[in-house]
Amino acid sequence: MKKLAILLCTLCVITGSANAAVENEKVQAVKKMPPREDVMKMKKHHEAFEQKLGLTEVQKLKAREQRKAGFEKIKPVMEELKVKRQEAEAIRRSKISVQEQEEKLTVIDKDIQALEKQAAQIRKQNMKDFESILTKQQRATLKKMKKEGRAKYGREHRLTPPPCPPKFEK
Repeated sequence: MKKLAILLCTLCVITGSANAAVENEKVQAVKKMPPREDVMKMKKHHEAFEQKLGLTEVQKLKAREQRKAGFEKIKPVMEELKVKRQEAEAIRRSKISVQEQEEKLTVIDKDIQALEKQAAQIRKQNMKDFESILTKQQRATLKKMKKEGRAKYGREHRLTPPPCPPKFEK
């Protein structure tokens, strides 16, 4: 009986160390993976944006620094928003009475609205900071790009009805 117990313990130790080795290999493989596709897409988007505006190298550096600083400013707000939304979802799934749910959700919704307003203000300030490094011509180009972007968003999300086809007279 003792031999069987010792054999089982030895088998468990060997299996555990083998699993640890496999996990270590997985971690090493993840570290060697190329950058994620969405990160690469965003990088290409930023480069195309900079090229379309015709930014100088100095402006590009300033813009990147501002982008990082803006991300750091908004990150805690976005994390708090995520937590609040998770709280709201947990309350919706809970088995408390509907009245209690509504009371708790009202408070959380107010918090979410305040956080979204704060995030919007940070974004607005980030845009002002970015526009401050642009020349007059670049600001005009940016204004045009924004207008085109809003129109594209409206078409893709059907905020505006599609244009009517022209009528052909016979």
